[in-house]
Amino acid sequence: MTGWRLRDFHSDDLDGVLRLWEEIKAAKTEPVYGLPEVLASCQKDHAIVAMHGEELVGVAVGRAAHAQGWIVFLATAQKWQSQGIGSAMLAALENRMAPYGLTKLSALMPESASRVDAFLNRGFEVKKNLRYFERHIPVQREELKALSELGGRVLSRDLWTAVGGMKREKELLERRLVMPLANPDKAEEFGVVPPKAVVLFGPPGTGKTTFAKAIASRLEWPFVEVFPSRLAADPKGLAGALRETFIKISELEHAVVFIDEVEEIAAQRGGEPPSALQGVTNELLKIIPAFREQPGRLLVCATNFVRALDSAFLRHGRFDYVIPIGLPDQAARRAIWERYIPEAVTGTVDLEALVTATDGFSPADIEYAARRASQEALERALFGRPADVEDGADAPTTGKGSDAITGPSTADYRSAILATRTTVSPQVAAEFLEDIDTLARL
Repeated sequence: MTGWRLRDFHSDDLDGVLRLWEEIKAAKTEPVYGLPEVLASCQKDHAIVAMHGEELVGVAVGRAAHAQGWIVFLATAQKWQSQGIGSAMLAALENRMAPYGLTKLSALMPESASRVDAFLNRGFEVKKNLRYFERHIPVQREELKALSELGGRVLSRDLWTAVGGMKREKELLERRLVMPLANPDKAEEFGVVPPKAVVLFGPPGTGKTTFAKAIASRLEWPFVEVFPSRLAADPKGLAGALRETFIKISELEHAVVFIDEVEEIAAQRGGEPPSALQGVTNELLKIIPAFREQPGRLLVCATNFVRALDSAFLRHGRFDYVIPIGLPDQAARRAIWERYIPEAVTGTVDLEALVTATDGFSPADIEYAARRASQEALERALFGRPADVEDGADAPTTGKGSDAITGPSTADYRSAILATRTTVSPQVAAEFLEDIDTLARL
């Protein structure tokens, strides 16, 4: 079979390249580079195509980076293989990239690839004992400006594992939110529609914001927090600023959008005359359906007072789940204490006693008690006693003489725990349990 020719890639060749890509996929050979990368390199880097009349029968795509060149994609239509097209395209591509002063030209091939003649004919060597590592960067360069304008950021990948304890809550969020969002194709196969919006509710200081950030970390999606109090100062008004913010968010490929204390802008409507915030609530009710139509994003709203939210705000169709986040369990309290106890005294502090003594404490309460104990121990080391201990009163000790422990003791922590006023009162805790029965949607 003869009559093929080589030329540079033209933008109207994209359909032909896509056809070759699909042919390779159908042969159960997964290309190393993704289709978006291949198409982008065709237009921005270097590409040679083989033509038979008006039919595209082969393509070679390359990228130069300093003295290193990479073959991004090489494909020949099945009926045109063994005609020397692949070798010819590689030679032409190498010539196009020669002005860049390349000292090495490399290619990565899937392990299942069987036809490598074109590379061997052009003098490529098969390197043994090499491993290919790949990491997907979640935010592309063109998105960074929009993300910066929104005050968003990409969070550390380890936030999810850093949330100690709370096994039930983590497993629920993993199954209901993370799994279908991270695996949309698999979810679709089972008829599962990935969630688009959820409400986290619970007493103050129970870690709702931490969980929202952990979800973004787990998905490796940008985290954008919307602050209604800041938007209120916008000349367009809170409703207008809220609408414009969500328009900007739509420019991102993926995002976890977080609104804390959402009851401030979505409280129960009513009253005469109507509240000034009713217009804001109405605007938010319009924004959510439009937000839900966009793939690759999740709205997380947090509230301390779920019963104060407008009934239309919570209904099915707007929020997929209404999830309670309660006080930390025993394992979570242990993990929180381990975070704040200095390493130098970890072997001398009775951790289990602290975990037991702080049943009913929020994460913020435990942090306060831990920092108070450390502060008092420091003051005693420097000044003899903490500032709030009266003369003649006994202060906790960490040791005697030169062998004194340089850090807080169990007694310091016990004293700080007794001095801590817990955030969640018994009444609030009881109301939270009632809200779980009447409003939670899991």
